[in-house]
Amino acid sequence: MKCPRDQTELIIEHHKGIEVDHCPTCNGRWLDHHELDHLEALAAPDDDARRAMVEYAKRPSDLHCPVCEKQMRAFNYRAYNLEIDTCEDEHGFWLDAGEEGRVHDIMEERVQGLARSESAEEAWGQFLGRVGNRGVWDNIKGMFGGRK
Repeated sequence: MKCPRDQTELIIEHHKGIEVDHCPTCNGRWLDHHELDHLEALAAPDDDARRAMVEYAKRPSDLHCPVCEKQMRAFNYRAYNLEIDTCEDEHGFWLDAGEEGRVHDIMEERVQGLARSESAEEAWGQFLGRVGNRGVWDNIKGMFGGRK
């Protein structure tokens, strides 16, 4: 299989537990369609929501799939400023040098954001449980000693 950037023969390497086709010239990587999911799972092992690939700003890519030679589609990965290329026939994803690290960082950031959100929701629920069914103004008055 040849690199879609520079046509160098891709070599197989093991990267974070998955078999990846790597270009020794440009340092890009070809991930089979399921391998990107595996890379995401390294950062978010319990996040089933991550499996829904979110593609933003889709456009025709300048690259061609190393498997079928069709023109690929470029998109912003999960609405971040990270453009990756994918084969529309789901053969895989092309990640330029360093982009696999960015995918991992994005997933870690997403997991931390979800944890913060979950913590805030739990705290809000506890607060509402403490104040009971009283109205907002009754609660505000209670904070200032105006409760009867």
